[in-house]
Formats: sequence, C-alpha cells, structure tokens
Amino acid sequence: MENVARIIETEDGSHSLLSEQFDVGYHSKYGAIQESEHVFIQAGLVPAMAIKSSVRILEMGFGSGLNAYLSLLFAKEQQKVIFFESIEAFPIPTEQAASLNYPTLLKGSTEDFLALHQAPWNEPAVITPKFTLHKIAGTIQSTPLSGGADVVFFDAFAPSSQPELWETPVFEKIYQAMAPGGIFVTYCAKGVVKRCLRDIGFQVEGIPGPPGKREMTRAIKINT
Repeated sequence: MENVARIIETEDGSHSLLSEQFDVGYHSKYGAIQESEHVFIQAGLVPAMAIKSSVRILEMGFGSGLNAYLSLLFAKEQQKVIFFESIEAFPIPTEQAASLNYPTLLKGSTEDFLALHQAPWNEPAVITPKFTLHKIAGTIQSTPLSGGADVVFFDAFAPSSQPELWETPVFEKIYQAMAPGGIFVTYCAKGVVKRCLRDIGFQVEGIPGPPGKREMTRAIKINT
C-alpha cells in the first residue's frame, strides 16, 4: 500500500515527507539529513564498522530511503560491505522519491539514490559493489527476519502515531534477529521504550540526540 505523503523542507535545507495518513513527519523538522546522520550513521553504523569490515543492517521503516542512501555513501567512502534489509508497509512512489534533494545536498550519485527506490521488493538487489539492498514490503509483525543483524535502525513513526510498533513483541522479535554485540539505535528516548528494551535483555543508554532533541536511545545485545 502506498502512503500518501507530501514533500516538505526541514531547517537544514533537506527534504522530508509529511504523512497525511499518520499526520507525522518522516524526519526531524530541524533537519532530515543531520538527524539521520547523527542517529543512525554516527551512533549506529560507525561503531559497528569500527570492529567489522562488513555489516548487516536491519531497518524498520525504509521511508524516503535517506538512511539507506547515507549507508550506501558510507560503504562507498569507507570501502566497507553492507547488506541492508529494510521493512516498509507504506512505500512512497518512485516518482516522488526522484524529487527529493538528498543526492544534491550530499553530493552523491542521483542514479544510486533512485536505484534504491527502483529496486524490486522482496528480493536482494546489488546497488553498488559494496552495497546490497533487500526491501521487504509489509509489517515487521508479519515479516520473517533473516537474522544476524549487526545494526538495527529503528525508524518507525513515533509511538504517538504507531504505538503497536514500540511494544515488547516487536522489540523481542528484533532482539532475536540481532547478532551478539549488535547495536540498536532510534531517535526515540521515551522512558517506557528504554525500560521495555532493558526488560528484554538489551544494555540501554541514553546518548545526546541530534539538533533539536536532547537525547536518543542506543541499545546493545550483550548475550552470546
């Protein structure tokens, strides 16, 4: 099912989308690129890549494709290998993705960004020699996860919009799909979310958030 959303501009000049279905933005109003770079790349992917030459990323919410694109650029710049699995229940039209300004602002390849959106659903697609994308159309509750995730980008809409995605059954499923030492990152810093993650077995920490947000959450799967 395609989501009905319109393109908006955030304070750092980068585009975001406003979901008319859920009445919520896909990114921070203070800056889409700077939020994604801070929360998912710097707090999640960078520390994972510090000890591995290749990683598996599991993303909840493909959305605009920004997190995947930043990861692709990271893989290209650092010469690392990334397998990126992303679950999305409401994909945006490819024509709308073509209007997003991420490649221009990030000085990256427009062709690579569009390839992320044009890639087939429900099967792996090699986007670059270092980056493979596996987009899954559906909900995380109904999707079998392949497992072995080194990093989890939890980028669902806020708990106030989709509370069912921020509850124990979803987090337990993700925990089971992660590799030992795997890193879970999300922009959300609500106490109830952190308590839920701790109860499941994560080692949880609140760390500084992106501009406009005091704190975010990072959790580590510590069992073997």
